Amino acid sequence: MSDLFWLTDEQMARLQPFFPKSHGRPRVDDRRVLSGIIFVNRNGLRWRDAPREYGPAKTLYNRWKRWGDMGVFIAMMDGLSAKGSERKTIMIDATYLKAHRTASSLRVKKGVLGA
Repeated sequence: MSDLFWLTDEQMARLQPFFPKSHGRPRVDDRRVLSGIIFVNRNGLRWRDAPREYGPAKTLYNRWKRWGDMGVFIAMMDGLSAKGSERKTIMIDATYLKAHRTASSLRVKKGVLGA
C-alpha cells in the first residue's frame, strides 16, 4: 500500500474551474502535480525530496510558485469554501483553550529578544 497522496476524480472536478487556461504547450498532468504539491507541503518536505511518482521536483516547484504568484491557490480555497457554505459552521469556544501552567512565569533573560 502506498503512502502517497492522490486527489480523487471528485476533488479534481471541484478544482478544475480554478485552473488557469493553458497557453501554448499543454501542461503536464494536473492531478499528478497538484497531488505532489499537496504531499510536499503537508509533509514539510523539500521540493527535491518529493517522491518521483509526482514527477520532477522542478515541475512541482514551478507550478506551485507560478500559480501561487497568480493567486490560483487562494482562488481555489475561496471558491471551495464558498461552495461549502451550506455546511454547518463549527465555532471553537476560546474558554476551552488552556496554556501550559508555566507559560505565565517565563522570564526573558537580559540581552535576549531585545530585553
